[in-house]
Formats: sequence, C-alpha cells, structure tokens
Amino acid sequence: MLTIYNDQHALHQGKVEMFRGELVPCFEVPARVDHVRHELERRGLGPLQAPDAFDEALLAKVHAPRYLDFIAHAWDEWVALDAANATRDALPSYWPTRGMRTDVLPKSFPARLGLFAFDAGTPLMAGSWTAARHGAACAWTAAQRVIAGGERSAFALTRPPGHHAGADFFGGYCFVNNAAVAAQALRDTGVERVAVLDVDYHHGNGTQAIFYERSDVHFASLHGDPFTDYPYYLGHADERGAGKGEGFNHNLPLPRGTDFTAWRAALGTALDGIAKVKAGALVVSLGVDTFEGDPISGFRLKSDDYLRMGEDLARAGLPTVFVFEGGYAVAEVGVNAVNVLEGFAQK
Repeated sequence: MLTIYNDQHALHQGKVEMFRGELVPCFEVPARVDHVRHELERRGLGPLQAPDAFDEALLAKVHAPRYLDFIAHAWDEWVALDAANATRDALPSYWPTRGMRTDVLPKSFPARLGLFAFDAGTPLMAGSWTAARHGAACAWTAAQRVIAGGERSAFALTRPPGHHAGADFFGGYCFVNNAAVAAQALRDTGVERVAVLDVDYHHGNGTQAIFYERSDVHFASLHGDPFTDYPYYLGHADERGAGKGEGFNHNLPLPRGTDFTAWRAALGTALDGIAKVKAGALVVSLGVDTFEGDPISGFRLKSDDYLRMGEDLARAGLPTVFVFEGGYAVAEVGVNAVNVLEGFAQK
C-alpha cells in the first residue's frame, strides 16, 4: 500500500492543553506518526512518498476563506500581541455563545481565536499551519493516486489530525479536515458519490458539519456516545443530514466499554449503508483510539482486532483512502494502525 507521508508534521508540537480543568502535556504528539512510520517500514507494507504539489484553492471548497486566512496568519498575530508569546502556544480564552454574533469578524486577535476555536485543548504554534497544510496535501495526493493513478488504496500518514475541523472552526487537535479534502478531491476526479467512514473513537463533528447538506458525500461514523464523550454536541443517531443531504449522514454512537464484537456489528451496519447509497470510493478516517489502552477513550478493542477491521473494510470493494486521525496510546499506535492497513491489503 502506498503511503503519503507528511515530513513537516513535527513542526506542530504543542506544549500544553486544557484537560478537565488543568493544563497538561499534550496527548497529540509527533511520536504518534513516528511509531506508525516505523511499523510500516518494519513490515515493508509499501513505499512512503512525499505529497505532490498542492493547489491550496481546494481548501476553500471545504473551509471558509475567512477561517483559512485566520489560521494562515494566526501565529504572526499572536506574537505581534506580545513578543513573549513567541515562547508559548496560543489557546483561546473567550467564545461566542447563544445570542452572540459570529458574522462580524472582531479586530481583536483573542476574540477571533475564540470565534474560530471550539475548545481550549488545541494549541496553535509557529508550525501549526505548515504542518496542517502539508497534511492536506498528503490527503489530496492519496486521493489522486487512488483514482487517477489506478491504485486500490493509499494512506495519508499525517498530523495534526483533521476530522474535528469544520468549515470555519478548529478544535480536537484539528485545523484542516484532511478526510474532507480527500473526499472533495475524489469528487473532483469524477467519483459521483464518495463515502467517508469515521472509525475514530470521537465523532467526526467537523466532517459531518462540512457535508451535512450534501448528497454527493455520505458520512458514517462509529464513536463514543456524545451524551458522555467528546465532542459532546454532535454525533447523535437522529442526525441524518439536512436539505439535499438528508439521509446521507449515519451516526452509530456506542457506549463506553464496547468490545470488538459489538463494534464490528456496528461497522457492518455502516458498510451496509455505504453500499446502499452506491458510493464509488471510500475515505476512512482512521483513528485507533478505540484501543483498550487509550488514555482518553473508552472502547475495548485489542491489537489483533484491527486486522479484522481492515479485512471488513476491504470487503466493501471500493477504492479506499485512509487518513490518519486519533490514537493516544502512543507505544501501540503504530501496531494498531498498520494492522488495519495490513488486514485490508491481505484481502
């Protein structure tokens, strides 16, 4: 399997995040990708390549221009506020809530930071935009290679992850929605309907929001129940899409403690839905924080279960782009992610 690798990912390396009332070291660290890369190379699963030259105009098809402009210049504005900011990450302190205006863009940088962020757990630093931009290039390249290049599958190995980033907001460690970029790239190559399947423990709220009113991209997600788990405010089963997108959004929330038998049954339901909408290609938001040892999640999948997951995904019979998302049991993340890819490749 071809892997498109983001060699700029380590430019994004947060110092702290807000977690349950205190500033703690970031769970989302460069070693996550390093472990996956080393495992890919150890097993010889396929070549690693750099992304192709990327037309950033594609980003405006899934993200709002004013948001992209903000993220691209945020670090410079943060440092301009106070030279001492160059040594600390930017985290928001203010957020608009119900009844407040979000259509007017404040001049104040802290106000705009809060306007575009939905949590205080996603630090922004000097290299965040470069890393995120290169991540989008990886997702785009993987999609192009699968369809235009005639490959059966490709893997975008990148961080920061992307599935929590919406059209005009960041959070959940995500700035640019790589899965959405891949799906849009597949659409642009002529695939009539693309399916995005999110298997991360946390609901892909950003991906859902981007495609919620579209029928050309079907979104399905298996995740921790939003009544108890982040991102809390989306991911319920009754969210089915709106307008032209009604019926093309499929959430399967699962309780904490779910084991692989129950999880696999839900995956089968999601894949049945993808078959019914006659998708021509598949994007998998590949989070492996469903692992039993993950520090911020609650399912009970074991490492061998990820081989079975890959086999089930292969049975969909679709050209498939894998995009790396979450997984915070760092020592095991490489084995678990590559098990999915190997299971897929062997079918």
